[in-house]
Amino acid sequence: MRYQQVKKGIFRDRPNRFIAHVELDGTVERVHVKNTGRCRELLLPGSTVYLEESGNPARKTRFDLIAVEKCREPPLLINMDAQAPNHLFEEWVRAGRFRPGLTRVRPETRYANSRFDFYWEAGAVKGFVEVKGVTLEEDGLALFPDAPTERGVKHLHELAACRAAGYEAAVCFVLQMAGMRSFSPNDRTHPAFGQALREAARAGVEIFALECAVTPEEVHITAPVPVRLGPGEDAR
Repeated sequence: MRYQQVKKGIFRDRPNRFIAHVELDGTVERVHVKNTGRCRELLLPGSTVYLEESGNPARKTRFDLIAVEKCREPPLLINMDAQAPNHLFEEWVRAGRFRPGLTRVRPETRYANSRFDFYWEAGAVKGFVEVKGVTLEEDGLALFPDAPTERGVKHLHELAACRAAGYEAAVCFVLQMAGMRSFSPNDRTHPAFGQALREAARAGVEIFALECAVTPEEVHITAPVPVRLGPGEDAR
């Protein structure tokens, strides 16, 4: 996945979840933030950020904020585009890296009370996948979520219901950064999500995490990383 017309700026503040003020070439620009999550550990005043110019003269904001250099040693470049994980997962699937013999992939498919990110078929085998983007890390450990997500808990319960009904079911965590040792649920922030993830794994839902190579202009999935659900419950 590539971005066009990327510019480097300095983050100043974020008056609401959709808008940030970024210093660009000596001028403060009002830019659109392509991630409505909190991202409090990322968007700190003075942080280096990267913007993509929209090219749409009708827009109220000229730029989208797509990536940030996390303030740590060494700095860590994190893609913040909330739309990227689904695009990246679909690229990865269509490159033949998800299931052998895949015959159909359909995004945004409703089943029961949920709309899952992807439905797939491989011959007679059918399944659903929910994709989650991950931007939170602590000392090389990727964590999700960065804020409580009741919607995420609901999806996990309904993936388990899909599995009980005879479908394959999976949740894929796309790590929008590189160099992570492993992925774990963020029990400190939302223990109910961690519990639901462990219950889903025990119900047969596949849990996997994929990390990305990230530059200001490009992001793509590179390899799986270990998933640590808790003592004695590592996923594969």
